[in-house]
Amino acid sequence: MDQEKQKIKIYSAEFRESSVKLAIGSNQPITQTARDLGVNPNTLHTWINKYSQPKEPNKVVRTDEHLYEELKRLKKENARLIEERDLLKKAAAYFAKEQR
Repeated sequence: MDQEKQKIKIYSAEFRESSVKLAIGSNQPITQTARDLGVNPNTLHTWINKYSQPKEPNKVVRTDEHLYEELKRLKKENARLIEERDLLKKAAAYFAKEQR
């Protein structure tokens, strides 16, 4: 097995937010700011996209995470409805046989 595994670094929300403010407010390239902070440049770009989105208090923001949860809920509901439909078909066939 490979002895050198990459360790996943977990950064606090405060660190991420201050890093974004620093990167946006700085005159240097974002990649240089990321290197100075010891963060992967792609990670910093991701944080910038996340934290620099305008936040309107009266407007509901739908993120991809919310859409994923909605999709999971709808798939579960669809499976339940298909199960109920199939059960009703079998019951209808059973009772139709009984009446003959």
